[in-house]
Amino acid sequence: MPHEPPRIRPMTLADCDRVSEIRVHGWQFAYDGLMPRSFLDALSVERDAARRRARFGQADGAVLNLVAERAGEVVGWSCHGPYRDGRLHTAEAELYALYLATDHLGTGVGRALLQESVRRCAALGHDRMFLWVVRDNTRARRFYERAGFRADGAEEPFEVAGTAVPELRYVRQLPR
Repeated sequence: MPHEPPRIRPMTLADCDRVSEIRVHGWQFAYDGLMPRSFLDALSVERDAARRRARFGQADGAVLNLVAERAGEVVGWSCHGPYRDGRLHTAEAELYALYLATDHLGTGVGRALLQESVRRCAALGHDRMFLWVVRDNTRARRFYERAGFRADGAEEPFEVAGTAVPELRYVRQLPR
């Protein structure tokens, strides 16, 4: 039986704990075998949630956190805003993060979150959306490629606990 489409809405302060749980467990799942297990095991939902709550509401509105709900439960989170070129923000858009509760992988939640981020960025007049993905995260790369993103040749070194985890930049033209 197909799942009902998720309800996508802006994240609230009350969502911070659940979003941190999704993010931390998402890292532990997605990067298992790609990053040191000791690093992944040391990630803390409580620390992540405390940082998220402390920063909530302090931004200038350029960054938008969205959540996906099913049956009243937050099951996914995404975050987008201006493309970061080093410390500078540009006129392009960037998807900073997209994570799902692992039991909702493959149910359309990620696609719905991504589509809403793309829609909102296009409505703001952005021509392109960028994102960075861990090079060896083939599941995520396939997901973004199915959504029209393509690797553009840019690669960034990234290191986690002494392990090289390079990232590839993906880009997609946004609809007018």
